[in-house]
Amino acid sequence: MPTSSAASQKRLAQLRTLIAYHQKKYHEEDAPEISDEAYDALVRELTQLEGAAGSPSKVAERVGGAASEAFSKVRHVVRQWSLDNVFSDEELEAWEERTRRFLEKAGVAAPSLAYVAEHKLDGLKLVIEYQGGVLVRAATRGDGEVGEDVTHTARTIATLPKKLKQPVSLICVGEVMMFKKDFEKLNRERAATEESLFANPRNAAAGSLRQLDPKVAAARSLSLYVYDLESFDPLGTNIKEPESQWQELALLRKLGLPTSPYPERCSDLSEVKEFYCRWCADHETLPFGLDGVVVKVDDLTLQTALGYTARAPRFGVAYKFPAVESTTVVEAIELQVGRTGVVTPVAHLRPVLIDGSTVARATLHNEDQIKRLDVRVGDTVILRKAGDIIPEVVSVLLPLRPEKTKPYRFPSTIAACGGDGRIERIPGEAAYRCVSLNSEVLRRERLYYAVSKGALNIDGIGPRIIDALLDQKLVSTLADLFALTKEDFLSLPGFKDKAAENAVAAIAAARTTTLPRLLIALSINHVGEETARLITTHFPTMEAVRSASEAALAAVNGVGPTIAASVVAWQKNKEAQRELRALLPYLQFPEGRVTASAKTTLAGTTFVFTGTLSSLSRDDAKELVRTRGGAVTASVSPKTSYVVVGSDPGTKAADAARLGVKVLSENEFLALVA
Repeated sequence: MPTSSAASQKRLAQLRTLIAYHQKKYHEEDAPEISDEAYDALVRELTQLEGAAGSPSKVAERVGGAASEAFSKVRHVVRQWSLDNVFSDEELEAWEERTRRFLEKAGVAAPSLAYVAEHKLDGLKLVIEYQGGVLVRAATRGDGEVGEDVTHTARTIATLPKKLKQPVSLICVGEVMMFKKDFEKLNRERAATEESLFANPRNAAAGSLRQLDPKVAAARSLSLYVYDLESFDPLGTNIKEPESQWQELALLRKLGLPTSPYPERCSDLSEVKEFYCRWCADHETLPFGLDGVVVKVDDLTLQTALGYTARAPRFGVAYKFPAVESTTVVEAIELQVGRTGVVTPVAHLRPVLIDGSTVARATLHNEDQIKRLDVRVGDTVILRKAGDIIPEVVSVLLPLRPEKTKPYRFPSTIAACGGDGRIERIPGEAAYRCVSLNSEVLRRERLYYAVSKGALNIDGIGPRIIDALLDQKLVSTLADLFALTKEDFLSLPGFKDKAAENAVAAIAAARTTTLPRLLIALSINHVGEETARLITTHFPTMEAVRSASEAALAAVNGVGPTIAASVVAWQKNKEAQRELRALLPYLQFPEGRVTASAKTTLAGTTFVFTGTLSSLSRDDAKELVRTRGGAVTASVSPKTSYVVVGSDPGTKAADAARLGVKVLSENEFLALVA
């Protein structure tokens, strides 16, 4: 807030005028111009200023104020996904239309679609496994393929049964959360002992579940609702496997697992909207937090046919509650340089609480967005945080703009870019990028990314260790990392024998990798996980990628001209190619044994894997398919070519039999790809 008395008095007068204006627009004209959340934030600021100045006004009185690496890793038997989000009825209707079109193209008859609508709980996803009715494992979602083993703390959740009512085997998914009363009690206790407070119940639940000491978790009263059955084996109990999402929930309850008391089966989308509207209005009355409604196609056969995209199920979607907004002040605008050299303007804000978390930064996207909004340092802005999207500035409250503010101008140079610091506009885009990519800042960002889970996945080597290695001049490039010894790590502050040995072992383990992971690690502009897989499916060796023409790359479905041009620019970058040549001798590629002539032997086929393979990992099996031109999906549909069945398979084997899809044993699969 303004520091001088004159500035405070001026701010008071501006707020009173602006709030009175919006009161009239809302109450008298039925034409509000800002959200309720933004309006309430202005009233809160006015009340605080009036309290400090001792000059209450009728304006405020007329309105109501708005109230680790420490865990073992678990490779999930069933891949875990995130839900796509919609934020309006129109987006929900568009999702249903896409669902219908996909089923039509797949040749699956669905004259009507029924749904199950449930609360989207605001907690932490937990994957729970029972064998013979006995709880054997609980894990976090992690990256969808590998999570953290938190069985020791999950066992402290009072509502999670250690033994089911029937001796069946299953994998189910639920949400660990902290009820509001337990969250408030926990924060009161932490305040009394002068410990930092949790920002919201979700953070408190996640922090409690990830405790090393189960006694700490037990003292925090975690709760759980289970909402999905991922695999099921009746083990001779004669329990019928569910045929719908609604039946899944009933079976989970029958087995003694805790489920939400509020789901509804909806015969059509209009009933889904009614469910959403009801809870959109009433969700704050519940004893736990939620941020929307989850909608799933009820029929499990249709779910199977719909399958998944690269990141989310097609058969389900999260209909989020309206975006939460507030107001705050822009204290500075900073240009942030990413690992690929793209320059992003970021607003540094007076910290503000939005949806239970404190926000102090927001993206301004690009120069065009700054000009469109006319955002200036000192402006009061409306800030929006929609779901998990990065907070963004929505608009400027011009009546509160201080005098003598100046429009923001992009500089022509940025020190973080290195070289002469020059930046240039990317042709055809609204973004700027560094002309030179050789700065220390960019080198660090690229190394952070290269060792991350999505790239080379060097377990335990994160930004803190990378910084220490760079500061001690032990590494300069990614290749240098693979040449490090135990003695190098022992020279770093705080490193002991065991930590040094673990670091060297993690780097050694990362030597065996895949070509897509390497492409991701190289920080080629626009090349992420799915793009890397698409490229390497058609160009299965590094030599092929480095020599691929722009036209050949652009012709790959899903790549296109922009990415192709980016890859060709990387091919021509002498420094990038020099670093790659230094790195390659340290790496091994299992798929490198596949010759180019073999790459199309499985073209046009689609595989699904279920169960555990004895001679190779699931990831290696998938790569064998992809490098031969085939595709891998997570669910069985009429278009699936083969289902490969290992030991302890899930329900996908039964799906294959029901849909008439050919089933392969592990040996038959290996013979097919030989």
